[in-house]
Amino acid sequence: MNNSNLGLATVGGGCFWCVEAVFRQVKGVEKVVSGYSGGNAPGKPTYREVCSGKTGHAEVVQIHFDKNQISYTDVLTIFMTSHDPTTLNRQGADVGTQYRSVIYYHNEEQKEIAKGVIQNVAPYFNEPIVTEISPLDIFYEAEEYHQDYYANNSSQGYCSAVITPKLAKLRKMHADKLKDVSVS
Repeated sequence: MNNSNLGLATVGGGCFWCVEAVFRQVKGVEKVVSGYSGGNAPGKPTYREVCSGKTGHAEVVQIHFDKNQISYTDVLTIFMTSHDPTTLNRQGADVGTQYRSVIYYHNEEQKEIAKGVIQNVAPYFNEPIVTEISPLDIFYEAEEYHQDYYANNSSQGYCSAVITPKLAKLRKMHADKLKDVSVS
């Protein structure tokens, strides 16, 4: 693929394992990397530090996608409908600023698209959307054992209780945007 066709999105919607698992199923997504962003603590944070809630970082994923196969608008629409963007600093049982709903934009065009997507999906929710839209400052890749977590740990309790239902919802809502592979 030509690098000029490569798009990059950075989003956080609760536990990065969930968001990563969703986007690994999406057609046109070339790579998904779990990591941390949005904080102010010095140095590269660890998972334990981010989970403490003291770094200011959110668990996020960077989504590398082929713009000829999927648009940034579609990436954000899938993101906004695959988590609850109406709960402040919380996704299910995961509570804290590290689990906030956030879109980190890479340029002004992405910022405007993010605002538009939020406006377009808002009528589908009963509560106001609280998703933060902020410029990306820095992205820190998470530890290796967090990468492709669901594929490597799908029988683990959290995965089967939280991630598997998200993937079922994804298949129901966005079947036309998914890769032609079986999803467990």
